[in-house]
Amino acid sequence: IKRFIKNQSTALFIPYAAVGFSYDEYEAKVQKALGAFVEVKSIHHYTNSKEAVLNAEAIIIGGGNTFQLLMLLQNNDLIEVIQHRVKENIPYIGWSAGSNIACPTIKTTNDMPIAEPNNFNALNLVNYQINPHYTEQTLTGHGGESRLQRLMEYAAINDVPTVCLPEGCAIKIEAGITKLISSEPCKFIQKGGKITSLQHGEISI
Repeated sequence: IKRFIKNQSTALFIPYAAVGFSYDEYEAKVQKALGAFVEVKSIHHYTNSKEAVLNAEAIIIGGGNTFQLLMLLQNNDLIEVIQHRVKENIPYIGWSAGSNIACPTIKTTNDMPIAEPNNFNALNLVNYQINPHYTEQTLTGHGGESRLQRLMEYAAINDVPTVCLPEGCAIKIEAGITKLISSEPCKFIQKGGKITSLQHGEISI
């Protein structure tokens, strides 16, 4: 993240995915983690959230509940302005819900729909879906679907493919080059359920 942010001195943090704890608490956690190389300021401190995005040097969106995050981005009319700023090549960083929201839709989130956004259309910063925290572990005796089964259901009726990102993995896009940062192969699931592997390093999706 330090190398990716480069010379930006401040980053706008969007904590809208937070549920059960305050935006101030979330901001403090992110500032503690990243404060050695960038000043983090949450969008909730600004009276005009659109202007905050328009003036941001970098945008960070944290994890939490993706449905709540999307609903609040929509309610604050921030979808298009974030898209505009990222097209201007300011750094965008997201984890968990913040990576889900970078996709065309939030259909591959792991979260419960505790809030109701207007629709599932997200920031569309990339042309594929992401499933963060990907795991194939299952509980003995548990009757529910595995993560892979749920993503295969998605692939049966949706055209946009999915990158499965286990813990500790990331996708970095810079200067038109996409790189997978991962210590293990990552599944790439295409429409109809075709599965291929993505390896650490430069990838083409």
